[in-house]
Amino acid sequence: MTENTEQKNLIKTARITGFWYLMMAITGILGFMVYHSQIFVSGNPGQTLTNLVELESTARIRLLLEFGIVISQALTAVWFYKLFKDHYQWEAWTLGIWGMVNALVIMISAISMASVIGIANSDLVTMKEKILLIQVFQSIISNAWGIGGLFFGLWLFPMGYIVIKSKRMPVWLGRIIILGGIGYLISTVIHYAGIDFSFNTYLTLPATIGEFWMIGYLLFFGIRPSIEHSEKKMVQTAEY
Repeated sequence: MTENTEQKNLIKTARITGFWYLMMAITGILGFMVYHSQIFVSGNPGQTLTNLVELESTARIRLLLEFGIVISQALTAVWFYKLFKDHYQWEAWTLGIWGMVNALVIMISAISMASVIGIANSDLVTMKEKILLIQVFQSIISNAWGIGGLFFGLWLFPMGYIVIKSKRMPVWLGRIIILGGIGYLISTVIHYAGIDFSFNTYLTLPATIGEFWMIGYLLFFGIRPSIEHSEKKMVQTAEY
């Protein structure tokens, strides 16, 4: 395989990775910013129960969006591994594995959502039992995403490290992604340590910036040629 062909294949892989990353972002935004609050009311399982019964179709759309997050997260992890495995195998394995852990964490949330929909629309459970079970599963959903912040942060470390080390994407992209990973870890620890920190939500802002920058770069530019390939091309050009 020629170097040009290899580079074209890498760009194709990068754009497919970017597509799945974008799908993860879209399903996440729709799920949380559009549909989640329409069904799940924090601290109010009674109202959540009412919403699950009266807005069952909306609840199922929210569940399907959670499926979309799980699938797109898993595929993003797999394609990132494929993109980087040839030159950064250990880091690519770490990125892929930690990305798959993210998908498993979200799957726990999806299982809980499916359970509350079934409980809310069941004739075999009393109203009191429904409210209690919904409160439990709603807590699992919230904590799956909350504690999941540990691995949402961790998978950004190998991603940013590869970007910085390879120089095949902007170095500052890698730095911001790593900063975002640190922010996720600190934010999660602060929250579960019970510390009242009003700026806690802003700690994950670098991750949001970095991930959308990564999506855009993958989709529009793909990945740069390796430094060795670029130097060899410059030498060949100079010879002519």
